[in-house]
Amino acid sequence: MQKERLAFFEELMSAWCPSGFEERAQDVVRARLGGRCDEVRTDLHGNVIAGTNVGAPLRVMLAGHVDEIGLMVVYIDEKGFLYFQPIGGFDLNVLVGQRVLVHTEEGPVQGVIGRKPVHLMDPEQRKVVPKYEELFIDIGAKDEKEARKHVHVGDPVTIDAEMKYLLNDLVTSRGFDDRVGTFVVVETLLEVAARKPKVALWSVSTVQEEVGMRGARTSAYGVDPHVGIAVDVGFTTDCPGIDKKTTGDCKVGGGPIVARGPNINPIVFDGLEKAAKAKKIPYQIEAAPRPTGTDANALQINRAGVAAALISIPNRYMHSPNEIVSLKDLDNAVRLLTEYVLSLKATDEFVPGVSKRTGIVQKK
Repeated sequence: MQKERLAFFEELMSAWCPSGFEERAQDVVRARLGGRCDEVRTDLHGNVIAGTNVGAPLRVMLAGHVDEIGLMVVYIDEKGFLYFQPIGGFDLNVLVGQRVLVHTEEGPVQGVIGRKPVHLMDPEQRKVVPKYEELFIDIGAKDEKEARKHVHVGDPVTIDAEMKYLLNDLVTSRGFDDRVGTFVVVETLLEVAARKPKVALWSVSTVQEEVGMRGARTSAYGVDPHVGIAVDVGFTTDCPGIDKKTTGDCKVGGGPIVARGPNINPIVFDGLEKAAKAKKIPYQIEAAPRPTGTDANALQINRAGVAAALISIPNRYMHSPNEIVSLKDLDNAVRLLTEYVLSLKATDEFVPGVSKRTGIVQKK
């Protein structure tokens, strides 16, 4: 990965951004985009919307959500322990004993998620996944009064897990879901802007996907794209315990995953696959027989309908404190989307079943 691109990725991953609290990560996005495209704006919900060749009649929108799952302080007891509820979907099994950061107006406060020690549990308790109300955050406060000097109800919480480098160009961190998507759409816009596209390209760092794809809904309404491609993370089956017969066969380092199914416009799918083959970009195909549960859902049903697609970055251990992705997959996702967008023309259309579907698009 290029040095400048990697520096942006590292800075983006260092920002904390649970759903509804994305401002710091969006500052990083705006700094990367500043002066490098035709337009950068931030809407009422906090989506960062950037475009190049914005006057072209055919509009393409790329959406990667910047928000991550997190926790929120809901109660402080008399002993100074903090009780919390999730922002998005956590696996409770991975929370016990984690170091966390409580993000306050004065800065982050370090804490640890506690639970009754296993030694003090009866055999049945040891078998049961804990409930949220059985877990708490210990910030070291003596009592409620001291805790409230540092922390307030409603403060967001993130797992304290920095990005680390593994073997074979793999990296691990919390929050790859889906800051990698934001990374890819930003870098794609910069690549396309430097190569004179024939269509308008809008890249959007969307917010609040983890709590209902809200940012994609509002930003897509504003952009009003003809083609909308979400960039998210996808499940891999290259680690123990996952059944390929139900999930498919995808691996970290195998290239970006291109989804195929009812959430996906078949002409856009064909165009992405053709671009990958023409430029010898590695890719994988995911069968998506139901709504994908990504920003592609919101894009597809925007206004009178959008030709939607989904590109996913293979991700091990999704929604855990230590997800794993490949830097090569990120670069190849940028390559694939760049080549696809540059292949489009203002006269292209995407109505299914009308063209012979032998190429990327049909002409009027």
